[in-house]
Amino acid sequence: MVVVGAGPNGLSAAIVAAQAGYSVEVYEAEEIAGGAARTMELTLPGFHHDFGSAVHPMAAGSPFFTTLPLHDYGLEWIQPGAPLAHPLDDGTAVVLERDIGEAALALGRDGGAWRNLFGTYARRWSELAGEILRPALRVPGHPVMMAEFGMRALASASALARNKFREERTRALFAGMAAHSFLSLDEPMSAGIAMVLGITAHAVGWPIPRGGAGAITQALIGYLESLGGRVVTSHRVEELRALGEYRFAMCDVTPRQLLGMTQFPAAYTRSLQRYRYGPGVFKVDYALSSPVPWKVKECARAGTVHIGGTLEEIEASEKATRGGQHAERPFVLLSQPTLFDASRAPDGKHIAWAYCHVPNGSTFDMLPRLEAQIERFAPGFRDCVLARRVWAPADLEKQDANLVGGDIVGGIPDWKQTFFRPSWRGYSTPLQDVYLCSSSTPPGGGVHGMCGFHAATIAVKKFSR
Repeated sequence: MVVVGAGPNGLSAAIVAAQAGYSVEVYEAEEIAGGAARTMELTLPGFHHDFGSAVHPMAAGSPFFTTLPLHDYGLEWIQPGAPLAHPLDDGTAVVLERDIGEAALALGRDGGAWRNLFGTYARRWSELAGEILRPALRVPGHPVMMAEFGMRALASASALARNKFREERTRALFAGMAAHSFLSLDEPMSAGIAMVLGITAHAVGWPIPRGGAGAITQALIGYLESLGGRVVTSHRVEELRALGEYRFAMCDVTPRQLLGMTQFPAAYTRSLQRYRYGPGVFKVDYALSSPVPWKVKECARAGTVHIGGTLEEIEASEKATRGGQHAERPFVLLSQPTLFDASRAPDGKHIAWAYCHVPNGSTFDMLPRLEAQIERFAPGFRDCVLARRVWAPADLEKQDANLVGGDIVGGIPDWKQTFFRPSWRGYSTPLQDVYLCSSSTPPGGGVHGMCGFHAATIAVKKFSR
């Protein structure tokens, strides 16, 4: 069989097929495999930046990845001192501790509500992950747990935050996690990603791979090669027929690329043409002379820092983006891996990775606004910058065709495109030997490999009869 695209989902599909005894070849358009899970020198020599994903709770907690011997192929997880910090203008920061008991204690009056919201699911992560990281329209194996989780996940983040928490600090913490959804926080289902990120923070942490996200890719490739599979890079597939004969093809591409690779019946073509991509990101990679100079020193304990202030500010930022505007004070996600992995930069130097949300395909320069937000909580940050690499949405898409208009999650994850992603067919297409396995299929974005796992499992079952 053949796989188009060597991102985490394409590699996962290839592994499933190779485990089943198929001869597998993976074709990757770029020189370096991995899609959004690549690590490269993007600023100065010796500074190793993550092109896309940087922090990986979903990879560490993936039901598929955890069955693979990836440690034997070099994958090592590093747990920062705390998963997340969220600085505030009053000179304090909310730090989310990995231990839920410590987190509850730190959150004061909201500690009990936090424990009640996340505690049971964190303890049962292995069961919950098997339920949520698969197609949504299936009979749950744990119906009571999923009914309770669904009631919370289907809510708007704004409503859930205000209903559950009394302190503005806790509401801001929850809002920052919800903003990963790319939805406006008053939209249904915007609470879902906050729920998942809060649960994983306590269940598996928010770890980083030693050496960068590329270590995940290299471990997957190493294991695939041990099964006899092969990855061919710098090989862009324009048409599936150019690959010759194959038993079946797994396509780790979005609907737009798939339509260009082969002919489909008109009805299916129209359904893929209607597929909606979400907001993009404006991203900056930094080479730094020193760590980010946070006003609140506790921020240096966290691998990830959410920069956006209060719930109301984050609501305004995400609402503006969903409305096609550019937020004056954008919500910024920042990762600071060299505080925990010195191998990523020369001695004494550091890197940082930051992005904010923008309308899909935006050409607006968000750098002054993004850096103003960082300076707000880390005055003097610009003085630490040795070099920066700025990525507008078009730059990201040029490096990875799946990032359409800068959309890093494979399509807007609203209710319709969660339950029918990218169409009612899911992974299958009208062509019996062609399957879609990208983040445009269930369960959606994230470095977890489950889109590829499910798609290939279906194909292998069908063709092994």
